[in-house]
Amino acid sequence: MSISEPQPKLSFKQAAIASGLVSERKYDKVVEAAGSDDPSIVAAALVKSGLITEYQAQQLNVGHTKFTLGGYLITDGIGQGGMGHVFKGVHRVMGRECAVKVLPLDKSTAESRASFMHEIRLQAGLDNPFLVRAFDAGQDGNVHYLVTEFVPGHDLRRLIRNNGPLSMNDAAVIVSQAAQGLQYAHELGMVHRDVKPGNILVTPEGHAKVSDIGLATWSMSPENDPRAGKIVGTADYLSPEQIQTPKSVGPLSDIYSLGCTLYYTVTGKVPFPGGDSRSKCRRHCEQTPWHPRKFAPDLSEEFVDVIADMMEKDPTRRIQTGNEVAERLEPWASGPTEIVDVPIDRKAWTPPPPPKEPSQIRETPELPELNHSGHGSGSPLSPERQSDSLSTIPPLPEDWSVEPATKTDSTLAIAISLAIAIPVSLLIGAIVGFIVRGSQ
Repeated sequence: MSISEPQPKLSFKQAAIASGLVSERKYDKVVEAAGSDDPSIVAAALVKSGLITEYQAQQLNVGHTKFTLGGYLITDGIGQGGMGHVFKGVHRVMGRECAVKVLPLDKSTAESRASFMHEIRLQAGLDNPFLVRAFDAGQDGNVHYLVTEFVPGHDLRRLIRNNGPLSMNDAAVIVSQAAQGLQYAHELGMVHRDVKPGNILVTPEGHAKVSDIGLATWSMSPENDPRAGKIVGTADYLSPEQIQTPKSVGPLSDIYSLGCTLYYTVTGKVPFPGGDSRSKCRRHCEQTPWHPRKFAPDLSEEFVDVIADMMEKDPTRRIQTGNEVAERLEPWASGPTEIVDVPIDRKAWTPPPPPKEPSQIRETPELPELNHSGHGSGSPLSPERQSDSLSTIPPLPEDWSVEPATKTDSTLAIAISLAIAIPVSLLIGAIVGFIVRGSQ
C-alpha cells in the first residue's frame, strides 16, 4: 500500500482563485494595477479594493480556500463562544451581516452535538431586543452552524478591560437592559446559567444584548437538557445554588450572576479574585466580597445596596425578577444621580482595612476569567484560560491565628486602660489614700 504524499501548500494566487473570492482575470488586473506580483502587495490591493477582507487575506496566505457555510460567506473571525468558534459572515443573496457559530470538528462528540442542537432550538424561539436573535441554522458537510444577528461593538468584559469601570449611570443602563432580556427568557421558563460580562454585548450606542444562550436550560423540564445536574457556568459568576444544588437551578441564579456582573462593571474586579475554581466556589457560598466602594469610592450606598440585594446568598432574600432589577436601577438609568457619602456598614461586604494602617494581607495577582462547562469527565469545572488578566488586588481575609496574651501583657493592658478611663484627680486621691493607710 502506497502512502499518499502530503499536498503542497497553495500559493496565495492559487488559493485566492480556488476559493472563488477572486477570478483569475480580476487577480491579474489587480497585479497590473499594483505593479507587482508580490503576494503581500497584491493582498493589500485586493483588500483595499474590497474584493476580500483582511481576515480572508490572512487565511489565503496560509493556503485556506473554504470561506462558505451553506448560503453564508465568512468574512472575519470574532472569537470563541461557549459552544464553538464564532465568525462574522454575510448572506450571499440577502447581503445581511450576521454572526455564524460553528461547532468545531475536533469537538464534535455525540454530547456536544446534542448540546449544539439544544442551543439552536432554544434561540429559535427568542425574539427580544435585549437578547441576541437567531436567524438560521444548518449543516455543511460535517460542520454544524448557527446563524445569529451580528452585534457591533464589544462584549462588556472587553469594554471594561479597554476603558476601565463604568459610571453608575452607564452601568445601570447596560445591566437593566440585560435584566429585561433575562426576564423575557425567564418568562418562557428558561434559565441562562452563564450570565457574565463576556456574554453581554454592548453596541457603540450603549445598547446591550445577552448572548450565548447555549448554556440555558428549561427550568420546567431539565430532562431534555444534556447538561442537567452538572455545574455549568463561569466560576467568578456562579451562584451558591449552582454550586450546591445544580439540579435545581432557577431564574434567581441568573439574578445573582447578573449582580456579580454589575459588581465587575463598576469596580473592574470580580467579586472573589485569585485562587482556583474550587476556592472561588467556596467563597461564593461562604464569604462576602470587598465593599465595591473600596475600588470605586464615588459609588452611592443606594447603588451598592442594589448590588448587595442581587448577590444575596439566600435566594429568598435576593431580588426576585429581572424586572425588579431594572426598576431598582431606574434612578441611575434614567439620568444623573447625586453621590451621597454614606459610611460603609453593610454586612454584605467585607470592609477594607483602615487607610493609615499597613495592610496585613499579601496581594496576589487576580487570575484571568475562567470559563467552565460541564462537558467531559474529571473535575466538574475545568478552567479555560483567557489571554489577559486583571490588576492585582488583595484577596479576602482568611482565618487569623491569635497568640494568647501573657500575664505581663494583660497587666499592662489593664494599667493603660485605667490610666485612660480614670480622671487624673481621682487617681491621685486614690494614691494618697493608699499611702496614708499604709503608714498607719
